[in-house]
Amino acid sequence: MRRENMFHFTYRHTIFACFLGYIVQAVVNNFLPLLFLTFHTTYQIPLSRITLLITFNFALQLTIDLLSASFIDRIGCRASAVLAHVFAAAGLILLTVLPDRMSDPFLGILISVMIYALGGGLLEVLVSPIVEACPTDNKATAMSMLHSFYCWGQVGVTLLSTLFFITAGISHWRLLALLWTLLPLANIALFSLVPIADLIPEGEKGLTLRELLSGKLFRILMLMMFCAGACEMAVCQWSSTFAELGLKVSKTTGDLAGPMFFAVMQGTARTIYGKKGEKIDLLKFMTCSGLLCVAAYLMISLSPWPALSLMGCGVCGLAVGIMWPGTFSLAAAGIRGGGTLMFALFALAGDLGCSLGPSLVGWVAGALGDNLNAGILCAAIFPVLMVVGLILCRKNSRPFR
Repeated sequence: MRRENMFHFTYRHTIFACFLGYIVQAVVNNFLPLLFLTFHTTYQIPLSRITLLITFNFALQLTIDLLSASFIDRIGCRASAVLAHVFAAAGLILLTVLPDRMSDPFLGILISVMIYALGGGLLEVLVSPIVEACPTDNKATAMSMLHSFYCWGQVGVTLLSTLFFITAGISHWRLLALLWTLLPLANIALFSLVPIADLIPEGEKGLTLRELLSGKLFRILMLMMFCAGACEMAVCQWSSTFAELGLKVSKTTGDLAGPMFFAVMQGTARTIYGKKGEKIDLLKFMTCSGLLCVAAYLMISLSPWPALSLMGCGVCGLAVGIMWPGTFSLAAAGIRGGGTLMFALFALAGDLGCSLGPSLVGWVAGALGDNLNAGILCAAIFPVLMVVGLILCRKNSRPFR
């Protein structure tokens, strides 16, 4: 008897589990930064060491992107998905224990980050191909809706955690960490039961790394994934600072007015395409979004009014929403047999863009006397390259919808 019939689970439940998986990844990436000041004051950890946690988290996730394809193919998507959530839950649980049990609290936090970053990295590679393999009518809309849940997860983690801290007190952060652990624990059970289809049909062989790299379309899409990550994070990572410096508001208000505004607009774009995308040409929609992103960068960097620059951050969130999931969908439709390896390489390219995009802004701003506007203006090269990639993509592939 087939698994979905035995347990009455269908591919709709599989997609729901993937949605929840991206919310788990949002918890992994966004909960810890809310506690940075608490760790600084409670454990007397210098801020310079605390900021290394973000670098370590994403560096480890990049490593997982690079190495996970053969590992996933060896043990299977189901076992890998369950293991990813085990790592995520274990890391959050250890975060409530290790800092107080080790002689160096920072080392306890670092170990916890390392463990849940393993889960986050696996989820980055796994969730999109699992949804792509599901027998849905319109895979591009399903992919866009999937990625919207990371945005809504980011919003939910920030808002609900802030509300918890206001009502229960920041001293009870360990309890909140355990409450967030319920999400990966629930998804462990769900991924153990839902049907999971093979990304590559039975009897067919997936493309090798050499075969993928030799394809012109693949190289174009890799550039687009890099630009998608860079376009997103070059603005998102600096939007809170923009709000604080430009509008002269507090850190909390800056986080709400900057990254939260960006995430809401990004999630809105992905949800809209997820609901209406079957009537929209994906390449045209992405090209219009790329051009809008260029306009948003110019609005942020050249506007003489801080409020308008901040509005540009929201416009940028709206513009970049389709870039990451849209590129995944173009690749799945245009490259047959890419398999898990292709999605792992795309995740690697996207995460490299997420790292280097905001770094470019910081380097340029620092070289020009902390001029963030100049840094953002230089980073406008990323949406420009995204549009160029989309033009090349249309010339080198069949029409997408």
